[in-house]
Amino acid sequence: MGIGLILLIIVGFLFVVFIGIYNGLITLRNRCENSWAQVDVQLRRRYDLIPNLVETVKGYARHEKEVFQQVTEARAGAINAGTVKDQGNAENMLTGALKSLFAVAENYPDLKANQNFLMLQEELAGTEGKIAYARQFYNDMAMKFNTKQQVFPANIVAGMFGFKEREYFEIEEAAKEPIKVQF
Repeated sequence: MGIGLILLIIVGFLFVVFIGIYNGLITLRNRCENSWAQVDVQLRRRYDLIPNLVETVKGYARHEKEVFQQVTEARAGAINAGTVKDQGNAENMLTGALKSLFAVAENYPDLKANQNFLMLQEELAGTEGKIAYARQFYNDMAMKFNTKQQVFPANIVAGMFGFKEREYFEIEEAAKEPIKVQF
């Protein structure tokens, strides 16, 4: 009876450890999903600002249709991106298009002094900072989740229940520079 009790205690202990690991993985997975949702919120805010910015610049720079089309297409691509990697690529394209838009604005002194443009410029700059923070937070959560899945004994539980590693939200080197919105 003594060995049976010891085995029961060991099995009970292992079961409690198993439950703790499983619940820890679920918690980290949910935090990853929540942090990605926060990235998405900030990106949506950015996407909402862009049409207003484009319309303001259009009023001054009517012959710059190609730049406006690039921004519009890049915005649509970013909105429709499906995976973290696709989102990163789309954001790189959008950042490049916005840089072109601000370069066009440099040629119009009246535009640079327009209050609506200045307000949109400030909103976009603030949003870029929030996006950077949200990306960092998401990547931190993805790292914790991925690390938890890779260490023993959690890797056994993660494998048993099909937990998948999260992709990091990476951007290309050229896009790591902030969008310059100063005139």
